[in-house]
Amino acid sequence: MNLNQITVPSLDLEKSIPFYEKLGLKLIVKALPHYARFECPDGDATFSIHLNENLPVGDGVYVYFECEHLDQYVDELVEKGIQFEQLPTDQSWLWREARLKDLDGNQLILFYGGKNRHNPPWRVNE
Repeated sequence: MNLNQITVPSLDLEKSIPFYEKLGLKLIVKALPHYARFECPDGDATFSIHLNENLPVGDGVYVYFECEHLDQYVDELVEKGIQFEQLPTDQSWLWREARLKDLDGNQLILFYGGKNRHNPPWRVNE
């Protein structure tokens, strides 16, 4: 099994599509007003947004996008006008993360985990 795609809700795809393109995702399906799908710049995963009348209440879903050169990438996004809640910060779980929300309040985390993504010191051994 392989994770292929994550889909998040949006109240207005016409506004959300340019936001995700600014993040660096490539639009590959534009079925307005209900659905849009993007390719990630690296790897095989896709990401989509779908029209919803209501957004989830509470924390909702956290979507993580891994970026090898995180600090440089965040600097480029800030220059494009993307606002972050947290700039790149080393975390106790040995990842470096930057946090922001999309236009619908979905939590996005740009991170770099390196070897610790799959093999943290506390990894469960079989």
